[in-house]
Amino acid sequence: MTALDPARQTELEAAAFRRLLSHLRERSDVQNIDLMNLAGFCRNCLSNWLEAAAGDRDVPMTRAEAREHVYGMPYEDWKAAHQREATATQQAEFEQGVPPRHD
Repeated sequence: MTALDPARQTELEAAAFRRLLSHLRERSDVQNIDLMNLAGFCRNCLSNWLEAAAGDRDVPMTRAEAREHVYGMPYEDWKAAHQREATATQQAEFEQGVPPRHD
């Protein structure tokens, strides 16, 4: 990869993050447990990382604000509209491969 100056690297990483959020918002059919089982992180992990990054930089941000940024709406609204009860298979897969916490 071409060497990037820090500002350009940050710009590209931010663009990629915005695209990831857009993709996850479009794919509300993909449940967080599916993401956890396949990739070891989910939308909540992303919001926790965003909240932590804000805190590291002394930017005020609550967990609710971080989740609203990631989900594109208040978390409770997203859950009501899109979250389904985990199946027994999904839950078993999760329990077998519970990844370490990322927040």
